[in-house]
Amino acid sequence: MRTEEEKQAAAKAEYEKLLNVRSGGTYIPPARLRALQSQITDKSSKEYQRMAWEALKKSINGLINKVNVSNIKFIVPELFGENLVRGRGLFCRSIMKAQAASLPFTPIYAAMAAIVNTKLPQVGELLLTRLIIQFRKAFKRNDKAVCLSSSTFIAHLCNQQVAHEMIAAQILLLLLHKPTDDSVEIAVGLTREVGQHLEEMSGPIALAVFDQFRSILHEADIDKRVQYMIEVLFQVRKDKYKDNQAIKEELDLVEEEDQITHRTSLDDELDVQDGLNIFKFDPEWEEHEEAYQRLKAEILGEGSDEEEDEDESDESEDDEEKQEEKALEIKDASNADLVNLRRTIYLTIMSSIDPEECCHKLMKVSLPPGQEPELPSMIVECCSQERTYQKFYGLIGERFAKINRLWTDLFEQSFTKYYDTIHRYETNRLRNIARFFGHLLSSDALGWHVLTVIHLNEEETTSSSRIFIKILFQDLAEAMGMKKLQARLKDDAYQANFTGLFPRDNPRNTRFSINYFTSIGMGAVTEDMREYLQNMPKPALPALPAAAAESESGSSVQIPIGLPVSATRSRALTLALTFPILLELSVQIPIPLPGSPTIAFPVAPPLLLALALPIALSLTSARSSSPSFAWSFALC
Repeated sequence: MRTEEEKQAAAKAEYEKLLNVRSGGTYIPPARLRALQSQITDKSSKEYQRMAWEALKKSINGLINKVNVSNIKFIVPELFGENLVRGRGLFCRSIMKAQAASLPFTPIYAAMAAIVNTKLPQVGELLLTRLIIQFRKAFKRNDKAVCLSSSTFIAHLCNQQVAHEMIAAQILLLLLHKPTDDSVEIAVGLTREVGQHLEEMSGPIALAVFDQFRSILHEADIDKRVQYMIEVLFQVRKDKYKDNQAIKEELDLVEEEDQITHRTSLDDELDVQDGLNIFKFDPEWEEHEEAYQRLKAEILGEGSDEEEDEDESDESEDDEEKQEEKALEIKDASNADLVNLRRTIYLTIMSSIDPEECCHKLMKVSLPPGQEPELPSMIVECCSQERTYQKFYGLIGERFAKINRLWTDLFEQSFTKYYDTIHRYETNRLRNIARFFGHLLSSDALGWHVLTVIHLNEEETTSSSRIFIKILFQDLAEAMGMKKLQARLKDDAYQANFTGLFPRDNPRNTRFSINYFTSIGMGAVTEDMREYLQNMPKPALPALPAAAAESESGSSVQIPIGLPVSATRSRALTLALTFPILLELSVQIPIPLPGSPTIAFPVAPPLLLALALPIALSLTSARSSSPSFAWSFALC
């Protein structure tokens, strides 16, 4: 049976063999490589140190690549957590490569370098040295792109006072000594970045530089485009560099008394220390690591005073303290644990580049029992705080809702909570929250039964809730398409979820819902409601008055009406007008008339309710024995 030393030796040999094979282009499965790495535990061995070197390189490169204005304060402590003394060459190479690839991020990289320089000046000096060497080589090769990136980085290091302003002045005078279109263009770009700082720190040098620009503009034979750039530069100077501030407020992170400025000159003999970029075996590796751990504790404020005090205390005192801690139960009324949990979630979200990374980190956050709802709540709150909606948060919510039913239920509860309290949020936050939940619904991460909490009528909605519903459905229409959304809303399996959105219990609520969706440009979803409202049965007539009910047995109400009668006939006859009404009720009105027949006139039932029937009847004879009748009805 092999001893532990033999196992270690075999693992080291196999690991070295795999590295040599991989350098030749052969693919090595990562799982196999990790398995071998886990077997190597001897920190003094070359193989272990090589593994640690590769991990250091990967970590530094990852931190530099994800830094931005919002998370730089959190990235720098993580950066100090890595051994920057051993990896200073890796740091300089990685940050120069990242800056050259994305020039707009140069102020951020310069701010990071300034913070590191305050604690580790050798790192800032090495970075400046490599930038100067890189600029000198590119200038000799006429490499415009590298000259531009190097000079821009040096300019921002001058703004952060990592480098002295003299190096910027030397570069400017070198570029303008024999002006060409490219050299003048680079000089203009450099002056725009460092001009404000140069005028504040060394006014005569800045004046000399602008005099040189003025003479080039009037005398040198340069392209019209470059002449225009110089004129724009003079206008920028006249405007006091209002759009080209030396240091933005959010990147002014180093106190003036902590700044360390390096006075490296353009003509100095410099050593770039390329050997720091590659792995070297360190026989005193553990001692150097312990020394950096002490330095890191000093930088990050991780003192060990408490540990020393505990070592000096007696055993009896320790026992008493432990017994007192067991006996004493303290209830934290300040919710410090909850605040710390929310801070951890917030920082994790803000420091993530993409949703996959964010979800991976959030899954590792330890949530105390009963605090699970804080995670969905913080995701929604972070989303609402953005100036505009970021799909980043919707993708995080979607992934969590699809990972586990627990998170789905919590997000559904969050929908109810935020809809009930939506009136507390201003319009911009309301808009972001609505679009967040719209994304979850359109991706089917949430069940559509959450919409049962919405009752779309005049009494149960506010202006805020109506705005929320509008933005929610507009986002659904944009994500799903109007046809697919209509099909979903008409699906029989979902109808129970939409009874509050499309009410049919009251014509007034139905009309309100139709008018609401029409006003927000989504009238197409109300087609079924319009048809329902059109085919709705008419409401029944109101019940008869008590007087009419008493007359149901067949009795009649007789109202005598006096009418003017012609004197040509002496006999007076009675004309009975019969008005049929509901329940076979009739009203008999006797009228004295010269004649014998009884004439019945059918009249609509409403006449019973307003029985004032002034009737004018006139009889005339025109040499005839038969009377003629003229009727005039005025119905109220």
